[in-house]
Amino acid sequence: MSKRLESLEPARAVRMYLEARQDELADWTLKSHKYRLRAFVEWCEEAGVDDLTELDGRDLYEFRVWRREGNFGAEDGETPEEIAPVTLKSQLTTLRAFLRFAANIHAVPEDFYERVPLPKLSGTDDVSDSTLEPDRATDILEYLHRYHYASRRHVEFALLWETGARMGAIRGLDLRDLDLDSRTPVVQYKHRPDQGTPIKNGEKGERFNSVSDRVGTMLQAYIDGPRVDATDEFGRKPLLTTSHGRVSASTIRQDVYVVTRPCWLNQGCPHNRDIETCEAVELNHVSTCPSSRSPHDVRKGVVTLYRREEVPRRVVSDRLDASDLVLDKHYDRRGERERAEQRRNHLPW
Repeated sequence: MSKRLESLEPARAVRMYLEARQDELADWTLKSHKYRLRAFVEWCEEAGVDDLTELDGRDLYEFRVWRREGNFGAEDGETPEEIAPVTLKSQLTTLRAFLRFAANIHAVPEDFYERVPLPKLSGTDDVSDSTLEPDRATDILEYLHRYHYASRRHVEFALLWETGARMGAIRGLDLRDLDLDSRTPVVQYKHRPDQGTPIKNGEKGERFNSVSDRVGTMLQAYIDGPRVDATDEFGRKPLLTTSHGRVSASTIRQDVYVVTRPCWLNQGCPHNRDIETCEAVELNHVSTCPSSRSPHDVRKGVVTLYRREEVPRRVVSDRLDASDLVLDKHYDRRGERERAEQRRNHLPW
């Protein structure tokens, strides 16, 4: 016999869900869930749903259509535009997780979440415009942390994501450029053109970037363990090495292509390819996977995330060594509707 449902406001239920999951989800994943569920709360307000127990299957259908049409975040007078299928699927997947939680606290029926229909993606629907979505980056980092901890690929991707640095700057890191013993672990990007490791913008681009304690610990584990003890032709001790010395740019690029393929994460193939025969499974053809991303795409994903989280522009500019204009023009991949929603958050009404 099913338990009697208990009244609960949507906004309060969302707060409870986020509080319940804050210890099990990575920070960025939790923030993504918070953003998506704000859309659901806004729809509830517009539809007059002030109690989760009132929801039925038709409501879920209407929310799906409302969200697909891009209503969330649209400013008054602005014509909504449909969101991408992959964005809609992420939205509805999070809603499903929320409704499973709501069932556990007796706010909706136990199997109610199953009534949220997930769109089936075509082979190219989930390929974003040459960038790496923050949710995907989180999945990759968690997979690396669990199954490839302190590997060179783990180090490369973690530094690309946490510091937002260009591939050349990361390739040029030496062991001496890391301070992992201080209260706040940092890496220093240095311009050394006469020794084969220049960075864009020259000496003006030199900077210290902090990393999380989690990444700092992982970097030390890599140095103490899997790192190949090698010296380059200039007598320097590179952070990223192979048996031939400092890792090449093409190797870093290939490593990023590898880890950004869904099949490498055991997530299957969203492009309906036969994984056993797909050429993108082969190391020399990983870039042919429609979902694979380059180091530059990772950097664009970082900028999008910082903009989405409203990190101060000066902080983003200094950390990524790029002007505000360049970041907005070439890196920020938020949609116009999402930007409008964030602008509205700063208005006095």
